[in-house]
Amino acid sequence: MRRSPSGGAGSGTAARDSGLMSIGTVLNVLRDEFPEVTISKIRFLESEGLVEPQRTPSGYRKFSAQDVERLGHVLRMQRDHYLPLRVIREHLDAMERGEAAPLPLVGRQRTGEAVPEPSEAPVAPAVARIGRADLLAAAGIDEGALQEWESYGLIAPVQDGAYDAEAVTVASLVAELGRFGIEPRHLRVMKAAADREAGLVDQVVAPLKRHRNPQTRAHAEERTKELAALAVRLHAALVTTALGIRLP
Repeated sequence: MRRSPSGGAGSGTAARDSGLMSIGTVLNVLRDEFPEVTISKIRFLESEGLVEPQRTPSGYRKFSAQDVERLGHVLRMQRDHYLPLRVIREHLDAMERGEAAPLPLVGRQRTGEAVPEPSEAPVAPAVARIGRADLLAAAGIDEGALQEWESYGLIAPVQDGAYDAEAVTVASLVAELGRFGIEPRHLRVMKAAADREAGLVDQVVAPLKRHRNPQTRAHAEERTKELAALAVRLHAALVTTALGIRLP
């Protein structure tokens, strides 16, 4: 079993519990920091060799606190640094061997690397962007696949041919679904549903965005994130209910 670097998701509640955890418990722990993570995502990371939970005789996964910490590091490097899973795996393995392992840079980091010169006036934080080549590398796809996904509206550049931070997540999930025979054309219904859900959230927060008070307008972003997280969780619950399944 791999040992996780110290810190990160799971270093609180999970680390204090010396027992093993089910995948559902792991999901609840990780959602404190990663509200959009799903059981499918955890299983995918396992299939890619990022984590190796134990198995009960009946085949159920059992995760240690170290497994949860490692998952937290993987999700954080995907979210903040747009790194492909292969690079993340090599980075964590090097850390576990005690080697110096500077974090590779792919595109612009979400936390921001540049520091304004003293002569520059303060500006609002830049929205994270990633170039086309970096997106292809981070998602592990080729140009043909990206063009096809763009033709169905699943991914679209936002400015100057660049993509926003979530494009890597979308690309990775579309590729993962493709392994099960689900083609991009099948996902148009999901894109349409997502657009309708986003429209509903925008409708709710619109009065805050138009408010004369700057603090109220700033609060609109936090309210949007909160509503988006709730919508994602509800969507996942509705899908599992419609399929009549119960995830372990």
